[in-house]
Amino acid sequence: MRSASLPLALLTALGLTAHAHAFSPAGNDIVYEVGDEAFEGYFSPAGEEARGTVLIVHDWDGVDDYERQRADMLAEQGFDAFAIDLFGQGNRPEAIEARQEATRALYSNRERMRELTLAGLAEAREQGAADSVVIMGYCFGGAVALEIARSGEADNIAGYTSFHGGLATPEGQEWPEEVPPLLIAHGGADTSVTMEDVSGLVEELEAIEATYTVEIYSGAPHGFTEFDSDRYQERADEKSWAAFLAFLEEVL
Repeated sequence: MRSASLPLALLTALGLTAHAHAFSPAGNDIVYEVGDEAFEGYFSPAGEEARGTVLIVHDWDGVDDYERQRADMLAEQGFDAFAIDLFGQGNRPEAIEARQEATRALYSNRERMRELTLAGLAEAREQGAADSVVIMGYCFGGAVALEIARSGEADNIAGYTSFHGGLATPEGQEWPEEVPPLLIAHGGADTSVTMEDVSGLVEELEAIEATYTVEIYSGAPHGFTEFDSDRYQERADEKSWAAFLAFLEEVL
């Protein structure tokens, strides 16, 4: 039974009832190249009247049906959605050690992380996605979204969002004087990304007078939006998704 915090009609409008039944992708897997490497993303277009584009950065297991489903949910709300691939075609690690290795390789090579993200953005635009873009990500992908925000290397970005993502600024980096609006969705019971990380980010964003919102959901662990996992918290998922849709309405 769903929480009474949001009525079923509203949940349906937000697309949050989608995970209650078997998922059938409405978009298309897209193979693209970066240099001589093949990558496989997923594009779910909203149609001719798209209000903007959401670039989705996957979590530590790569692009799978979770990102595809979120992309389709966004397309239903009128936004083109492109889930980029940072691991490479066919690299969808299942073991924890393999996932750690895949993410560690990019955390230790930030230049490649940014290069692959920008290549995914370019592919989204090549596929005909709407020009104005919000970059968002889950867990590892949230850290990637903030990496791009700090770099200032992406053009025509309307905002950035992190869902239970890494928030710490790497040594040697700093925030630019101007950055598009940010939305941070964080679980109050997250033991992987601490409240000290949250407060540190807030201090950095306040120092540059950035426009940002941090939402903290009580009792929500790391990965609270992940359907069908033991970390999923329905209340936090519903509220953070509604906050994200409101953010998209504001900036796109």
